[in-house]
Amino acid sequence: MTKQKKLRHLEYYDLQNCFDNLYAKSKQGELFTNLMELISSEENIKLAYRNIKRNAGSITSGIDGKTIKDIEKLSAEKLVEIIQNKLRFYKPKPVRRKEIQKENGGIRPL
Repeated sequence: MTKQKKLRHLEYYDLQNCFDNLYAKSKQGELFTNLMELISSEENIKLAYRNIKRNAGSITSGIDGKTIKDIEKLSAEKLVEIIQNKLRFYKPKPVRRKEIQKENGGIRPL
């Protein structure tokens, strides 16, 4: 009898190749300017929910007073719809890179 391979969450939502490609491109110095389509995709939202749900801190209420137990009551479709609506008007601010001196004389990005 062979041991069945357990799927990782990224593989379950078929995002492994996508994230691997993004990582490879970033290692080649490519800059990304439009990731909101990926961020707000149904698969990514479900992946994020699944990861948060397994996190030990998910039982702590957020600033809205809700815990993961409140969110579990929603259907997957409703949760995705709510998150996509919140992200629809989100505009990220540009990232500014600052280099700071290290004690050993080197620098590191901040």
